[in-house]
Amino acid sequence: MKQFTSDKEAADALHYSYRELTSEISKVIVGQDEVVRLVLTAVFCQGHCLLVGVPGLAKTLLIQTIASTLDMSFNRVQFTPDLMPSDIVGAETLDNDRNFRFVTGPIFANIVLADEINRTPPKTQAALLEAMQEHAVTVAGHRYRLPEPFFVLATQNPIEQEGTYPLPEAQLDRFMFNITLGYPSYESELQIVKNTTGATVHQLNRILHADDILAFQQLVRRVPVADNVVEYAVKLVHQTRPNMPMASKQANQFLEWGAGPRASQHLIVGAKCNAILNGKYSPDIEDVQEVALPILRHRIVRNFKAEAEGISEEQLIRELL
Repeated sequence: MKQFTSDKEAADALHYSYRELTSEISKVIVGQDEVVRLVLTAVFCQGHCLLVGVPGLAKTLLIQTIASTLDMSFNRVQFTPDLMPSDIVGAETLDNDRNFRFVTGPIFANIVLADEINRTPPKTQAALLEAMQEHAVTVAGHRYRLPEPFFVLATQNPIEQEGTYPLPEAQLDRFMFNITLGYPSYESELQIVKNTTGATVHQLNRILHADDILAFQQLVRRVPVADNVVEYAVKLVHQTRPNMPMASKQANQFLEWGAGPRASQHLIVGAKCNAILNGKYSPDIEDVQEVALPILRHRIVRNFKAEAEGISEEQLIRELL
């Protein structure tokens, strides 16, 4: 881990490392620049991500590729209806001397890919979400710390409802970003097909180590932010809360519930990181707006009128912005 003489130098290093990471990731992932930016923002903000998209959009490959460019431990868990909490966190077993010994589960890694998280029952989902919040698990009365840094990057398929257990809104709130993946453009898909139907195998370089990530996370927290930017972020969140003093007309008309205080916190931390990734040393209102959609999307609940009129969460958020 290189030592920096000032936060300005460290911020420049983070900006440069981000450009290196995106260049390396683009060897494998085509046409998902915005998704890559948001996932890396979450990594530098100590946040977790939920990626939502139809099958075949390379959600799993994208996360595996990002993990390959970071020199940290990585585990993948395929969520199924019969998955148990112990399959994720681990369990106590009897060793040869008939003593109980804790065998760690796949959650003991820096990056955990929770593939198709909505395919497993609430009991197993809860085991994962506790670890996301506490960065620790408790088994048989003993508390075990998870390695730092720790991220959960989960994927979800929105088009299959049979045999799925959608995450409740309160648990969705644990994710910093809810990122939706759309279909690639014609030109991007041409490039994807050319890249994936040949014999070429791309070797990815590891750009950052765990210590680098931890240092950059602390740097993001130290980024100064003007009062008017904080006020804008908090006001934006308050506008999503129906029947409250600062509620917007759209919120009163189309929302059942608005975003909580965690949204305000994520808006500011996300804006700080977004500013550095764009080569700035302090965020402005535009940085808040750039991260607002994936932060607020899963934290507001539409009412029946909005659903009946086909008004989406994205439309309501864009009107607020």
